[in-house]
Amino acid sequence: MADYPNIADHGVIGDLQTAALVATDGTIDWFCAPRFDSPSIFGSLLDAERGGSCSIRPIADDVVIRQLYLPDTAILVTRFMTEDGVGEVVDFMPIAGRGHTQRHRIARLIRVVRGAMEFEAEVRPRFGYGQHPESIEVTPDHGVVFAGAGQTLTVHRVGDVIERDGAPAGHLEMVDGALRIRGELRAGESTGLLLETGGARAERIPAGELDRMFRRTQRFWREWVDRSTYRGRWREVVTRSAITLKLLTYAPTGAMVAAPTAGLPEQVGGERNWDYRYTWIRDASFSVSALLALGYADEAEAFVAWLADRVKESVGDESGPLKIMYRVDGTHDLDETVLENFEGYRGSRPVRIGNGAEDQLQLDIYGEVMDSIAHAQAQGLMLSHHGWTEVARMLDWVCDNWQRDEEGVWETRGGRQRFTFGRLMCWVALDRGIRLAESIGKPADIVRWRTERDALYSEIMTAGWDDKRRAFVQHEGTDVLDASLLVMPRTGFLSARDPLWLSTLRAMDEELVSDSLVYRYNPAASPDGLRGSEGTFTLCSFWYVDALARSGRVDDARLTFEKMLTYANHLGLYAEEIGLTGEQLGNFPQAFSHLALITAAVNLDRMLGT
Repeated sequence: MADYPNIADHGVIGDLQTAALVATDGTIDWFCAPRFDSPSIFGSLLDAERGGSCSIRPIADDVVIRQLYLPDTAILVTRFMTEDGVGEVVDFMPIAGRGHTQRHRIARLIRVVRGAMEFEAEVRPRFGYGQHPESIEVTPDHGVVFAGAGQTLTVHRVGDVIERDGAPAGHLEMVDGALRIRGELRAGESTGLLLETGGARAERIPAGELDRMFRRTQRFWREWVDRSTYRGRWREVVTRSAITLKLLTYAPTGAMVAAPTAGLPEQVGGERNWDYRYTWIRDASFSVSALLALGYADEAEAFVAWLADRVKESVGDESGPLKIMYRVDGTHDLDETVLENFEGYRGSRPVRIGNGAEDQLQLDIYGEVMDSIAHAQAQGLMLSHHGWTEVARMLDWVCDNWQRDEEGVWETRGGRQRFTFGRLMCWVALDRGIRLAESIGKPADIVRWRTERDALYSEIMTAGWDDKRRAFVQHEGTDVLDASLLVMPRTGFLSARDPLWLSTLRAMDEELVSDSLVYRYNPAASPDGLRGSEGTFTLCSFWYVDALARSGRVDDARLTFEKMLTYANHLGLYAEEIGLTGEQLGNFPQAFSHLALITAAVNLDRMLGT
């Protein structure tokens, strides 16, 4: 099996319609276009031999590599240091705009800042998840156009040819369907590549034009960061998380993907390998409160508008008026298939594309939707008449269906249960609906909503509580704990100082918490229909911080938060999970992890005071 970088050994760049992962060795090993959920052009992260990549690296021994973002931007710098020189690769994607486009560009600026360095660059696209180019058009003075599987990738040459003693300092050749360039740069010299999708003709790009792209991209990100109202203790890490959430947002619709990757394992070599390039109602709803807490009302408003459209559509099938996930354009054709030609990250198979959980019944999403709408309403983002009408219809459906068995928040495939978290969030849905109807004077069957809300309260307090464990449990008929219930005090269902909650938190301390890290649940005690194990869940670890702080354990919360920051990668990014030895697991970077970090930081700041 070929070598694979650690999941954590990556940065992410993007143009607000798609994104690319750049490994610490300067290789782009994941890039899909024209959208996050399109087939891959570079996919060596899931198959080192067949997936395709774009690499730039020095030809030298004993290279020390460092990677950083330019402050307050999504511009990534990979630095190579040798005894003979220091070189840099600066990677960024010019912002694509709000209109859907086939044209997406990756700029790779190569420069030497000290001494001299010889570089080798290789562009090896493999279209449609691993297919070789069907045609290659080479124009030595301008670049190369690769085409295949309905996709194209143009490699533009950048700047004038650098010469040494009247001869070109570099060499270009085609090798096995790949473009390979080799050349030396000296201090102060620079060159680069501009990769472009969408059928562009190969051109020589003036070096000044690449510099202008760089400055426009830098200005966009710094102006966006300047809009943040957060001035708390953890500004740098909160800003990086906010930029990451922005990178995972599809600008034409305002929808946010859970992660830009597919198939990265929750256990290396295991089968828990999912496609996360879609918009989960749950994840994106939580993002509304996180973004509003930082002052990003425009982003929250865009997502609420996208969400209102999904509510208005009211699919109305067996799984309810809302799907649990959608594509970024609002469609929901997410049939799950397996890429048989890919070996998977370090042999982690199957590699799944699409997501079979799309038709699951997960009752909690209605609470998350209503909570995000309530947060938006409090910030002046008003629902239209038609929007409220559809919301009221959705809540009527919740009244009729909250007693059903469901798959639950963690999308288990072990059969439906009466999950406590699902009941809790149905309570939230009706509670927020009642409050909204009363505060804005909209028509609603409030008597019925209140009756069902109170019935939910009774159900949770009886079926969701286990006297022997002295804790709220995962579902009726079990004594298994579930970290999703860490949000119980935040919803307003129980006071964070209620003895029942404090007892539940102590039980979680003993069973689900490993130092600062939190497991979702114990799969051995509550089979979820899948083989193998998983790491601790980063989202739950940040929820734990919030629960500790609300429960009066502020010092414990701060220490736990600071410990969690040590598990970020070198750029401040988080995957979905963290393994026993601190390794990042699952799709990367994960929106859920970063939005939970923001919420924990903002709330902890407030509780610690100035």
